[in-house]
Amino acid sequence: MPHSSATPSSDRSSLVPGVKIAHHRLANGMEVVVIPDHRTPVVTHMVWYRNGSADDPVGQSGIAHFLEHLMFKGTAKHPQGEFSDVVTELGGEENAFTSMDYTAYYQRVAREHLGTMMAMESDRMKGLVLTDDVVIPERDVVMEERRMRTETDPGAQLSESIAAALYAHHPYGTPIIGWMHEIEQLGRQEALDYYHRFYTPENAILVIAGDITSDEVLALAEQTYGTIPALGEPPKRKRPQEPELRGAKKVTLADPKVEQPSLQRSFLVPSATTASPGESEAIEVMIQILAGGQTSVLHRQLVVEQTCAVAAGGWYHSTSLDKTRMLVYAVPNAGVSLDELETAMDRAIADFIATGVTDKELARAKTRLIADAFYAQDSQSAMARMYGSALATGATIEDVTRWPDAIDAVTAEDVMKATRWLDARTSVTGFLIKDEAA
Repeated sequence: MPHSSATPSSDRSSLVPGVKIAHHRLANGMEVVVIPDHRTPVVTHMVWYRNGSADDPVGQSGIAHFLEHLMFKGTAKHPQGEFSDVVTELGGEENAFTSMDYTAYYQRVAREHLGTMMAMESDRMKGLVLTDDVVIPERDVVMEERRMRTETDPGAQLSESIAAALYAHHPYGTPIIGWMHEIEQLGRQEALDYYHRFYTPENAILVIAGDITSDEVLALAEQTYGTIPALGEPPKRKRPQEPELRGAKKVTLADPKVEQPSLQRSFLVPSATTASPGESEAIEVMIQILAGGQTSVLHRQLVVEQTCAVAAGGWYHSTSLDKTRMLVYAVPNAGVSLDELETAMDRAIADFIATGVTDKELARAKTRLIADAFYAQDSQSAMARMYGSALATGATIEDVTRWPDAIDAVTAEDVMKATRWLDARTSVTGFLIKDEAA
């Protein structure tokens, strides 16, 4: 049944043949995506906000993540703990997460309880109540989280140092959880200012995956989220962009807690949002051939043939609003120094660029990537995350649905063009070593 206050629905084929993804926009600007999945009578309900740690105001790093914590502190209608108690009583599950580009909240419940989740989540979008009595203790929780996850983990500290060196100007160089000295200064007013700026319907995406129809979802969305007035245009994300890197950087972190040295190298590369047509997909295939699993070039050369490493691999984080990272890593075998391992890795990358890719390598990489995308559809939450993260970083429903075909269209020539992003002059190399002197 059509709803006059929403734009007409549009249906797009999903990765699964025969399944249509419905895409609507409410009158207040909130996007609604419905992913049918009738295998079990459950639904996954997600709300995505187009703000993440890269949108934290200067001097307030960690505020997006901090507010994620505070969103569970209750509203006038549903006091602290009630939302989570209801989810538990209904036999469901819930969680939330903050990335550099978005913040998301989700619940998975039986289909008949979707309306309850939408009513409570929409109330949380507009009615959050914060007092110093809840804000200050929760700030202490976040600070302890940073101590446990970063301050005592040399690997996490190295990752932060590499990111800060790779993104010397862009906020991607700041950790999602924030810097400790700035977390200490966050309070109730900073949280409310951020909340009122970003937690608005025109800045939000509702994604529902599960055993429900598009018309049912839209009717519920009108009754809940549709009653929240828009505040105007969505907030503009004004971020300083990273200048072109012109020289390789190296970061070494030594700590007595390190048991296994390691080497990682991050390259600054285009994301799916910033790349030219076909470029991101070519990078996906290229890094899969070079560093994706036990059939990759790095694993074969460093682990199997030269036995200078016990592990080697890499990945490419394509889903970012701005320029993103591609990473390769290796863990040395006993008696092999990181300098020796780096030389071997450089040689393997140079050989890969000089030799090119075989038809077998190309076909295997594309098959693996496409298969992984199809397998992800076995999970409702994975499907909801796939579409939500794409829309939150500037992509479209069509970009997601056409992705397997775009991967399949990548040629050996495209892969070799993508190897230009393996330039060490646009990278930061990190060494993690044991501090024997401590």
